[in-house]
Amino acid sequence: MSDKIRLTAEIRTDVGKGASRRLRRDGNKVPAIIYGAKDAPQNLTMAVNELTKAMEQEAFYSQILDVVVDGKAQQAVVRDLQRNPANSKVTHVDFLRVSADQPVTVNVPLHFINEDQCVGVKVGGGVISHNLTEVEITALPADLPEYIEVNMAVVEVGYAVHLSGLALPAGVTVVALTHGPDHDLPVVSVNAKRGGGGAAEDEANDAGSEAASDDE
Repeated sequence: MSDKIRLTAEIRTDVGKGASRRLRRDGNKVPAIIYGAKDAPQNLTMAVNELTKAMEQEAFYSQILDVVVDGKAQQAVVRDLQRNPANSKVTHVDFLRVSADQPVTVNVPLHFINEDQCVGVKVGGGVISHNLTEVEITALPADLPEYIEVNMAVVEVGYAVHLSGLALPAGVTVVALTHGPDHDLPVVSVNAKRGGGGAAEDEANDAGSEAASDDE
């Protein structure tokens, strides 16, 4: 688990669309807001450089952050991140406060391990296809994983790992699975290469061709 990310923010008293535009034009600050946990919302400003550095870490998008306002740290998760469609620069950040005793819902990344040892690729001649790169989960703040590993070592060609097959830490629930079995989506699969069924089928076809030649 990586170290908790800490961001410093200042209370923003000049609010409204015009004020936000002026702030963004300055280039050094980004408007933000923090809300939730029965406390009043607070309009904030954050330093672009500090925010950009924090966003380079994968955990920024899925873990509990310390947002420090007036010297007091507030635990929160990123609820929304708005960007300028022209240049992808962040234009606004929404933070949701969290409580230790209340579950929180976030998207966490999937880390696919042992792909180089996957039996469906090495033996079956298949190709790995990633259907999902992250998964929405719910858990208490203390139980949130930074990521979820998907072990590909024993996945054979023609098979898939579904949401129900993920190895989840204690206290973690996949949100989609709470909606019923129809939402048990495939996460990753090993498919036969196009035009062939993998090594086993190629060998069978070769054997059939040799037999046909002997009969002629």
